[in-house]
Amino acid sequence: MMKYSYFPGCSLDATAVTYKRSISFVAEKIGMELNEIPDWNCCGATCAHSRGKWLALALPARNLALAEREGLGLDIAVPCASCYSRMKHTVHAARKDEADRKKIEEIIEMPYLAKSDVLSFLEIFALPEVMKACKEKMERSLASLNVACYYGCLTARPREITGGISTENPMEMDDIIALTGAKPIEWDFKTECCGASHQVDAPEAALPLIERIFRNAKANGATAIVTACPLCNLNLDMREEEINKKSGTAFDIPVYQFTQLLAVCMGATANEAGLHKHFYPAYDRINDTLRRAGA
Repeated sequence: MMKYSYFPGCSLDATAVTYKRSISFVAEKIGMELNEIPDWNCCGATCAHSRGKWLALALPARNLALAEREGLGLDIAVPCASCYSRMKHTVHAARKDEADRKKIEEIIEMPYLAKSDVLSFLEIFALPEVMKACKEKMERSLASLNVACYYGCLTARPREITGGISTENPMEMDDIIALTGAKPIEWDFKTECCGASHQVDAPEAALPLIERIFRNAKANGATAIVTACPLCNLNLDMREEEINKKSGTAFDIPVYQFTQLLAVCMGATANEAGLHKHFYPAYDRINDTLRRAGA
């Protein structure tokens, strides 16, 4: 049954609105039920983590405890890689050490039993029943689009927390994207870091990390990059033109969330898929690809 508790996170109503729109469209199309956790709070992301163990655990734990208190009894779907990582660490800590679990309960002032699992949207969409549901709803093809699937550094790491099959060459997104008719390429930077929030506080050091990603994607024939993380998507999408100006490169590689490509192939309009909300032009590449495929 495609039914989950849902933690959207802070960015989906701001910088990641393209992700939110496409998730909503695809979920409705395939009959996936997403039950938003009531009164959820920011997970703390890397900021809370830098302030100490208990704040980093308590902020995600409150959301997880709210889901339990509401009696949803469901695994929790999380679109943001950073939110996913913090929640997975919290579940792991609570299950591993009873003293830690009780300490978390004291801090958040509510019961938390760590019964539910936390799943990224990549994990969810890679499930056989979800893959099947998506395949049945495909109306158009993105054949001729060569896609570099960029997972970033948090969706599969650390393995003891995420349970990821591979930390260097994950394939979930590749398999999902193949449903659209697009061709996932082989490349070397699937799980390299994009610089995350250091693109703001240390751009001179962090910007080369993004340039390497674009350079390797282009060298391996990518005509698009696809992500599954709001921050990764923002960093690549927002910085591409800046890199071209500073480095004299001519990258012309739009950056999409994987759910945007699914939505397009399920018949979504540009607005429904969020294609007009990108910093680097994203609509024309999709439109041209659909036209070539006769869609």
